[in-house]
Amino acid sequence: MPHLSLEYSANLRGKVDFTELCIKLRDAVLGTELFEIGAIRVRAFEASAWAVADALPENGFVDMSFRIGKGRSQEEKKRAGEAIFFTATNAMSGLLETQNFALSLEIREIESTLSWKKNAMHDRLRKQ
Repeated sequence: MPHLSLEYSANLRGKVDFTELCIKLRDAVLGTELFEIGAIRVRAFEASAWAVADALPENGFVDMSFRIGKGRSQEEKKRAGEAIFFTATNAMSGLLETQNFALSLEIREIESTLSWKKNAMHDRLRKQ
């Protein structure tokens, strides 16, 4: 952990470079110095079907879910959330100026006893 997943409405395809946004968000997470580089994952998933607010076809959204392991203070979690949301807000400022876009972020702490993972990248990255 941490894993940041973005779900976005398909009408944003071509309006947002989601590969570039994922890179910017990865850098924001890394910049908090709260997480190991080898653990960070940022990915985006397109929702091909959606209904938002008053159902105008131009209504769109990006919903971000940030899953992290336990062990950080409330202030650290808030700082990470603010860094992510600030980066996303800046990257999509043009969409936020319209009256047809919604951006959200939620942080979820994962219970370690209910989470299994193996990561072969840690050994390589920890030696750098």
